[in-house]
Amino acid sequence: MGLGNPGQEYEGTRHNAGFMAVELLSTKLRRFTGWRREGALLRGEGRAGRHGITVAKPQTYMNRSGQALRDLIREGWTPSEILVVLDDVYLPLGTLRLRAAGGTGGHQGLESILAEVGTAEFPRLRIGVGPAPRSSDLPEYVLERFLEEERAKLPEALEGAASAAFDAAASGLTQAMNRWNRFGLDPVEE
Repeated sequence: MGLGNPGQEYEGTRHNAGFMAVELLSTKLRRFTGWRREGALLRGEGRAGRHGITVAKPQTYMNRSGQALRDLIREGWTPSEILVVLDDVYLPLGTLRLRAAGGTGGHQGLESILAEVGTAEFPRLRIGVGPAPRSSDLPEYVLERFLEEERAKLPEALEGAASAAFDAAASGLTQAMNRWNRFGLDPVEE
């Protein structure tokens, strides 16, 4: 599940890195069904390796992402089966961090998920969007579009995130963490 804000006014913003990554992930899936609206989600299904997966984008806005994840849990998913893909202002642009669980780091989407489902025991893939300048207001910064020089690096960052999410679905979280959790975008060759 990629986190972000729906609507054209938010397209291309730092806070929508999760949306952008799962959109790219959907193009890597075999037999992808296409996106359709179901309740609080845009979602589709496809195959990653031998595994069927669901990709989703909450339509509840970032600060209410937990409502959408709660809907998936009502369908029978457990929190540990849902990979949450999101932006992280504390990581340099393009750096990926894949974890089985953890804190919120003050991220409003993760705060909402924790409040709704009552556990931080869900995997997450953080995509570094670069730190906010000291003079910048953090909520304003994450709702800004990437700068021109950042946009040049963005495709590689999103490709890395989509590939890491695909690997987590196809090969398991531990193997994907071993392959993708390092500084930079290139996976560790096996």
